Amino acid sequence: METPIEIELILALLLLIGAVCSFALEKVRMELTAFLLLAFILFLGLFGMEKWPTWTEILLILSSEAPLAIIGMFMVSCALGKQGIIEKLTLFLQDLTRFGYHPFLFLLLLLVAGLSAFINNTPVVVILLPVVIGISSKLGVPASKLLIPVSYASIFGGCCTLIGTSTNILASGFMSSSSLYPNMPAMGMFELTKIGMPLMFIGILYLILFGKKLLPGREALSKILSEIHRKEFLTEAIVAADSTLVGQIVKDSKISSISGVRLLDVVREGKSLPSPISTIKLCPLDRLILSCKPQGIIEASGVEGFQFFKQAELGIEQINTSEAVMVETMIKPNSSFASQRLSEADFRGRFNLTVVALHRRGKNLGLRLDNLKLEPGDTLLILGSESSVEKLRAEDETVLLDKVPLQLERKPFKTGITIGVLLAIILLASTGIVSLFLIALTGAGLLVLSNSMTMKDALRSVEWNLLLLIYSMLALGVVMEKSGAASMLAQIIKNICVTGFNDKWQIIGALTILYLCTALLTELLSNNATISIMTPVSLLVAFQFGLNTEEARAFVLTCCIAASASFMTPIGYQTNTFVYTVGGYRFRDFLKFGFWPMLIYFFGTITLVGVNYNFFPTEFFIN
Repeated sequence: METPIEIELILALLLLIGAVCSFALEKVRMELTAFLLLAFILFLGLFGMEKWPTWTEILLILSSEAPLAIIGMFMVSCALGKQGIIEKLTLFLQDLTRFGYHPFLFLLLLLVAGLSAFINNTPVVVILLPVVIGISSKLGVPASKLLIPVSYASIFGGCCTLIGTSTNILASGFMSSSSLYPNMPAMGMFELTKIGMPLMFIGILYLILFGKKLLPGREALSKILSEIHRKEFLTEAIVAADSTLVGQIVKDSKISSISGVRLLDVVREGKSLPSPISTIKLCPLDRLILSCKPQGIIEASGVEGFQFFKQAELGIEQINTSEAVMVETMIKPNSSFASQRLSEADFRGRFNLTVVALHRRGKNLGLRLDNLKLEPGDTLLILGSESSVEKLRAEDETVLLDKVPLQLERKPFKTGITIGVLLAIILLASTGIVSLFLIALTGAGLLVLSNSMTMKDALRSVEWNLLLLIYSMLALGVVMEKSGAASMLAQIIKNICVTGFNDKWQIIGALTILYLCTALLTELLSNNATISIMTPVSLLVAFQFGLNTEEARAFVLTCCIAASASFMTPIGYQTNTFVYTVGGYRFRDFLKFGFWPMLIYFFGTITLVGVNYNFFPTEFFIN
């Protein structure tokens, strides 16, 4: 007689499938899905089901060390950025362009991978974007030949150490708290290096040999447009009270027929009117923001009802017959603009800048964006004066892609403290004497006390939406373990290996299935969500095969590499998303170029893990 399936198991699988579908379809924001998942888990805990975690068991995840360590490393990475350390390490590369494309690319990728092995790779790539775009001109190659390699190199580096990515830190937390292997220590600082470093060098070699040939030759959007619109000017005009334009719809007025003039914005009583501009009915004293060719300014000046106002009379900033700057800027991961509507961000009111276009993941979303919320990685094409652009640059909310960031004067003392804190974290974490979360948070505290960064900067550096995702997925992991869903998935993997592989190859088969499942999930979810699901499953698979503690660690390391090695889509890893629009790429560019590093990491990981942990049959090497 078959054992009936418990309701807890069904509910756990439904929550898992629902979360995966929601993350993959992206109809609901990631943090909202995470919040609803956590809410459902807590709600179902009210019914006192035997195989469902209680509130106390769920809330215990708040004391998990891994998320706290991730918070500390976010803050340390912030201090490195504030002190300009990453810029200092990368700007000297401009002098190395004289050696040519291939030698320069090798040094660039080696530096990116090295930095990403010890700090959050997202700020590394974000800071490098304008640097790489500028350097591409000196090399005589399109920026698209460099940006995907930079993103991939940051992923390579992140797979080499414990602190290279939050994925590894999360996996380490699962290892040290495993009930199946109670004596399993946390992941060592360089435990992944024996797998990640050989793969890193092979991956860099692939990028150097085939990047120039296989990657498309497309320029960054900002670079193209700066050439096309280099003669445009920005002008403001006011509609006089007795103008014949009063009461007219923009599309029916004479404005739309003026050659060489584009109406970018209509400002009424200090506020920009919502899109579409063409349907706005003009009123007295409406302020019109015009983008003009030189001849257009002359024609506009002769239109009845227009008065090019003077600053002395109206007391407002005037941009009149001054050359406009069209710049591409990207929303930073922790920008206050993220989750704001374009109208709420108020670029016109705050910076006197006009948003000409918005691009997200390779698509131009147009200008009807009233209800569309900005997201990290969105690229805006803005138009305004040099002073207005510099005002936006000073806010540090976006990454302006027009030029390499200027080096501010830094204090060597603070720079030394920041580097010293990072080295201390690496050293102490390598010894295993002190927990990583304690070292990271203490280091972040010292950086705040030394004024290397402010407390506000430290808090802003943390990706709180990512923390919400991590806690919700940790809660789902508890649910899957207690309900038996994780055991069921592990049993399915074992059964496939038993029926599909020879006895001596079953462990290699299990590693292969775990890698492929993890790699597939990380393309649909985030790497942190994936590792939260797959690490407990991998430990269960190892336990069911009767492996000891050391051998079971190999299964977790395999999942760590697979969760981060996302190369075939621009949405599987955040750095891929950032270079997607900036480099003018298309989705198929990632599929075409990322297929080979995916194979390198797949076969390389299975081979290196199998060799290091003696999982291959002896006769395999003899033959």
